[in-house]
Amino acid sequence: SCDTSQLCNCSSMGLDFIPPGLTAKITVLNLAHNRIKHIRSQDLQQAVNLRTLLLQSNKISSIDEDSFQSLAKLELLDLSNNSLAHVSPVWFGHLFSLQHLHLQGNSYRDLGESSPFLSLRNLSSLYLGNPRFSVIRQRNFEGIELLHKLWIDGSNLSQYEQGSLKSIKKINHMIINIRNINVFSEIVRDVLHSVAWLEVRGIAFRNATAEMQLLRVMSSCFAKKISFRQTLLTDATVPELVSILDDMPKLVELELVDCRLLGTGEWEMQIQAKQSKTLRVFTIKNLSIEEFYLFTDLRGVEGLLSLFTRVTVQNTKVFLVPCRISQSLLSLEYLDLSANLLGDQSLEHSACKGGWPSLQTLNLSQNSLSDLEMTSKSLSHLGNLIVLDISQNNFGEIPDACEWPETLKYLNLSSTQIPEITTCIPATLEVLDVSENNLKEFRLQLPFLKELYLTKNQLKALPGATPIPNLVALSVRRNKLSSFSKEEFESFTRMELLDASENNFICSCEFLSFIHHEPGVARVLVGWPEQYVCDSPLAVRGAQVGAVRLSLMECRRSLVVSLICVLVFLAILLLVVLGYKYHMVWYVRMTWAWLQAKRKPKRAPPKDVCYDAFVSYSENDSDWVENIMVRELEQACPPFRLCLHKRDFVPGKWIVDNIIDSIEKSRKTLFVLSEHFVQSEWCKYELDFSHFRLFDENNDTAILILLEPIQSKAIPKRFCKLRKIMNTKTYLEWPFEEEQQEMFWFNLKTALRS
Repeated sequence: SCDTSQLCNCSSMGLDFIPPGLTAKITVLNLAHNRIKHIRSQDLQQAVNLRTLLLQSNKISSIDEDSFQSLAKLELLDLSNNSLAHVSPVWFGHLFSLQHLHLQGNSYRDLGESSPFLSLRNLSSLYLGNPRFSVIRQRNFEGIELLHKLWIDGSNLSQYEQGSLKSIKKINHMIINIRNINVFSEIVRDVLHSVAWLEVRGIAFRNATAEMQLLRVMSSCFAKKISFRQTLLTDATVPELVSILDDMPKLVELELVDCRLLGTGEWEMQIQAKQSKTLRVFTIKNLSIEEFYLFTDLRGVEGLLSLFTRVTVQNTKVFLVPCRISQSLLSLEYLDLSANLLGDQSLEHSACKGGWPSLQTLNLSQNSLSDLEMTSKSLSHLGNLIVLDISQNNFGEIPDACEWPETLKYLNLSSTQIPEITTCIPATLEVLDVSENNLKEFRLQLPFLKELYLTKNQLKALPGATPIPNLVALSVRRNKLSSFSKEEFESFTRMELLDASENNFICSCEFLSFIHHEPGVARVLVGWPEQYVCDSPLAVRGAQVGAVRLSLMECRRSLVVSLICVLVFLAILLLVVLGYKYHMVWYVRMTWAWLQAKRKPKRAPPKDVCYDAFVSYSENDSDWVENIMVRELEQACPPFRLCLHKRDFVPGKWIVDNIIDSIEKSRKTLFVLSEHFVQSEWCKYELDFSHFRLFDENNDTAILILLEPIQSKAIPKRFCKLRKIMNTKTYLEWPFEEEQQEMFWFNLKTALRS
């Protein structure tokens, strides 16, 4: 399970213990998602150079004290999602290089009386806690001075001893999942000056007085970023919470993700921004407002918005931004309103005159915009707008003329159902994305354009280079391009990157030679080799054009295809010849007969056996059979019952079924062999089926009579069993001398009775 870099992946193998034979060469060992319950002292003793040990999602409940003693170079240890009921400091005593430790998702209730992490001086990230984790004691984090990330699952944390986290001087990112506001308040008190980014999950702010009073300690926190995830807010608590955050001296960014708001924005107090306000970035993603259609115009927060530079409100059912709010965002440079409900009319109101005066980047993708001309006109007054994303709206049609901001350089119109490109597109663009539309051609003149994205359209040829002389990068992936000439490529004088993957090019090897030797050509990307028809000059994805070496198939496709067709024809012809020579048709026919016979009992029940023998003979030998042999046998004492096809076959029944039934209802099968017999088609078929019966039942039901001298090789070679009988057993030969005929009849009758 190890590769050349000594990474051993033994995950999801159903292991019950750490496999033996680990050597000092191993650097990464992945044992996740197994059934390991116990780590023994000797399990990892030889893996002295191990850097990463992944043991998450097992059933580990016990670890010997010196199990990790030899892992002085270990940097990452993941013991998450196991069944550890306690955490022992002895486990980590020799892990001097450990940087990342994952202990979350176990069953321990606390970390013990002292710190398990005293010797982990290089620890950078620590993940701990579980639904049973309930107590944090004062000495639990001794030995840790700096953490890049601290993740605590304290959803049921009920006891926190003051000063427990004070020993950690700096925490870049602290994530805490907690419900108890009292405990949360005590934790915040200990990390006021140490945490840079505080992320709170699972907490509910319902009571505006008691809960907010406990949170007032946050106003002294020096964190630069606060995130709330899966948090419950109400109309009563929002103003208090904002007031607390507003007092934080260094807060720059506020984030709400997957939160829930009970209310309609009718907040009981107005929030006034202070001149010393530091908050610049505000992000809301997936905010659930059950009665969003009753939400107010947020006049109470206007004063708080003037210094915001970046605002993101994604997937929150925003259908309108009040004009006064837009006009209050005086410093706003970046606005993301993607995945909302903005329509043409509401956008016109939201982007009113004087609104968003400093805006440079605007994302309106995945909204309900449908009129491109109206959209452009609504945004035309934004004098600083550079980047506009209006992708994944349903414009459908595109007008001939539109009014855009003169500063616009980047426009994303991908997945907007536009069927063509017109002069509505602003000539000032440097980057244009019109991927995933229904475009069949691109002839627009854009003199400043540097990047053009035309992925997943209906193009059958490259766009002309003359209208876009400064183009540096072009993507025409997943189109219907079928031609690509040397002249077309040469016309793009500044082209550095061309992505033409997943097309069906028919080009020349001369073109490849041109690209290979032409200086200044950077890269040409094409997609999967099985999806383009070469003669293509284009390399596989990401390869340098100069490194391309086309195979014979790529440069001489017609010749190779013709050669393949000839070889296939010869192979079929050879199969036909071999089939004729080795009786393939016979085998197919006999397989069908055998399958039919298989559905019947191998032997007919005794009550169904009607004949002593079924007689197989040629019509040319009927005189001897019917006038001599039948008379002799059927008039014997006792008489024999013979089955003859002329006399005993059922009229109207398929002849094959008659033959099979007659053989099945006869104890013996009597073959009257002659040169005429070998030439008879039906005699051969009777012989065929008898061959199957002999092979299937492994008995000697066949009796051979040589009416005239015949060599054994005259019987077809494929009837190996019958040939063997003739070669190894006595068969009856009809004598022409009368004195010997009496002995012949005696032997035949004896054979029939056996």
